[in-house]
Amino acid sequence: MAVNQARVEVQLGNNTLVLETGRLAKQAHGSVLVRYGDTVVLCAAVAGNVIPGRDFFPLQVEYRERTYAAGKFPGGFIKRETRPSTKETLTSRLIDRPTRPLFPVDYFNEVQIHATVISADRENDPDVLGLIGASAALHVSDIPFLKPYGAVRLGRVNGQLVVLPVAAQMEESDLDLIVAGTREAVCMIEGFAREMPEAEVGDAILEAHRQCAVVIDAIDRLRAEAGLGAKVLPPAPPADALAEEFHKKFGAEFRERYLTKGKLQRYAAIDEFKERVKKEYVPEGEAAPKYTAGQVSAAFGAMRERIFKEITLGGTRIDGRGPKDVRAVSAEVGVLPRTHGSAVFQRGETQGLVVATLGTIADEQKVDGLGEEYSKKFFLDYNFPPYSVGECKPIRGPGRREIGHGMLAERSLKAVIPPATRFPYTVRLVSEILESNGSSSMASVCGGTLALMDAGVPIKRPVAGVSVGLVMDGEKFTLLTDIQGDEDHYGDMDFKVAGTQKGITGIQLDIKLDGITEAVVRGALDQAREARLQILKTMLATLPAPRKEISSFAPRMVTTKIDPSKIGLLIGPGGKNIRAMQEETGAKIEVEDDGTVSIAGLDAAGVEEAKRRIEAMCAEIKVGAVYEGKVITLKEFGAFIEIAPGRDGLCHVSELDSGFVGHPSEVVQVGDKVQVKVIAIDDQGRVKLSRKALLAPGEGGGNGDRPPRDDRGDRDRGGDRGGRERSGRGGGGRGGERRDRD
Repeated sequence: MAVNQARVEVQLGNNTLVLETGRLAKQAHGSVLVRYGDTVVLCAAVAGNVIPGRDFFPLQVEYRERTYAAGKFPGGFIKRETRPSTKETLTSRLIDRPTRPLFPVDYFNEVQIHATVISADRENDPDVLGLIGASAALHVSDIPFLKPYGAVRLGRVNGQLVVLPVAAQMEESDLDLIVAGTREAVCMIEGFAREMPEAEVGDAILEAHRQCAVVIDAIDRLRAEAGLGAKVLPPAPPADALAEEFHKKFGAEFRERYLTKGKLQRYAAIDEFKERVKKEYVPEGEAAPKYTAGQVSAAFGAMRERIFKEITLGGTRIDGRGPKDVRAVSAEVGVLPRTHGSAVFQRGETQGLVVATLGTIADEQKVDGLGEEYSKKFFLDYNFPPYSVGECKPIRGPGRREIGHGMLAERSLKAVIPPATRFPYTVRLVSEILESNGSSSMASVCGGTLALMDAGVPIKRPVAGVSVGLVMDGEKFTLLTDIQGDEDHYGDMDFKVAGTQKGITGIQLDIKLDGITEAVVRGALDQAREARLQILKTMLATLPAPRKEISSFAPRMVTTKIDPSKIGLLIGPGGKNIRAMQEETGAKIEVEDDGTVSIAGLDAAGVEEAKRRIEAMCAEIKVGAVYEGKVITLKEFGAFIEIAPGRDGLCHVSELDSGFVGHPSEVVQVGDKVQVKVIAIDDQGRVKLSRKALLAPGEGGGNGDRPPRDDRGDRDRGGDRGGRERSGRGGGGRGGERRDRD
């Protein structure tokens, strides 16, 4: 198919969206270059040949970020991109979700969509550009893609919605919402907020959908300017006569079996029935049966979906619940003896074990991408072993589904995690799904909340989540609260909503239709809120508030702040000071560039002692302050007294006592602890101390019969030698400049 070079520009938000085709990647079946600011994504779409007998649609979406796009080298020893990062995996899923439902139901050719970030300005996130580019590349190809969709990100800064906000705006935004939609309806939502009310989230979704129309106009213009004309789609497939026959012949018996209580019992009853039908329509040993096993399976599946919708639209559900009913919910905390926090959350036949681990700054997760490297102090990992659904399958590393579900739960909980200034720990949650029959990601949110509270994390408010489904027939539809497996598989929507009593923290929408209307969006949000509040009551009955103390097996951790100019003093030459402090107290000390010091250890007393020493060492020495110091060196002209770790000063012999003192040893010895007062700090930071200033009249231990010494003679006699012997001291501490005696 010949494609002319074409370029379309449209104002979107505060910048210009540019779409180009016909210039790059011309052998792909469709390719589009998408630019917004200086961020550029190249999207290409190709389709493979049909394979006889295939009964599924193998769509593959690959989003990749090239580090050269931001002028960076890949991190690590291998200086090329390797496996997809978490961000790349999540964006691949993001593109797949609105794209897959917009292919014909009988189209089974393999399709690949490649979205490659080739320029990144670090201001405009390329993920939404990948969505737009995938839609545009399919639309300018001859692949039978039913209709283009648009996509947009919305933020909210100071109460105002912002279209395609830049990175600095997202730092201040209380909303991160991505919406994809056709002209008629919304087809994908991914959003996270800081406890935003349902009505405001609904308004934001509808505003994002209006902005999607701007993008669709540009995609349509691009196809027209490329000289491609209107897109011709294949005719709809004819009705499956065998499925109709099955419905008439077996529908009543199937309905009865479908209403069997219990997931495993229901599946066993259906499987036995399906095998009987197969034997009847594909007799064993028959050389040329009228129907193939694949045709019978497809017709049986179509009958199952049809009867599922008939039951649901009739006002009941296959497990006997009403549309708004939540399955039985139970919870338990503190289930594991040596973990820092643990919880088991059960909702119907979905069960999640969630475990919390508290760590130090050294346990933060480093994230390196096209932007600047940063650290995460809170993260959640999700595991879905095959036994959770009674299957025997190979166990590999986490797939796209596990990564996506884990991030949804993580970001839904992030809004209530306390800031590091209040709770300095690094927090990791791991969700182990032990049973699954619907919405295990939302079970991870509920179990995660309880595990955090069990670990003593002072979260702002508890978070719960639930999934709302949809069954639609023309204009008639039914919303289903707390969907189970079949309602997800045969239903038309999976709308996950997480939040607190105050508002929404996370939403995710996947559908099998072309899109959903405003009535469905707002109805699902309201229905999810009712269920969420019900689930929260059960959770709070189990554990009403975060525990006051963290586990005895968790590290004790405190933070303090020092002047950044004192970091060198704290660390010492070659790390001498900080190493000694760690060995003596048993605490682990981490220092950040801004002067934040994190102290952690299993012994609370050692942690507090390390904090005391650090604050004393780095505190500003002021004239008039009184310290209990330790005598560390005696010289003829006075005593050097350590008044804080690594900080000392000179108490001249004339300031040791109220009477005459011939030698410092007459009053103090090395190792003695004495009260001293700071009487001066010279312009080089050297500290002068006095013991005499703290003595009451009449007190003193010196020889009062001796005549007072001449101060100048003392300086002349001992000053130079003392300075040489104490060289290397300065600024009131060891390891500094040369120190002369007073």
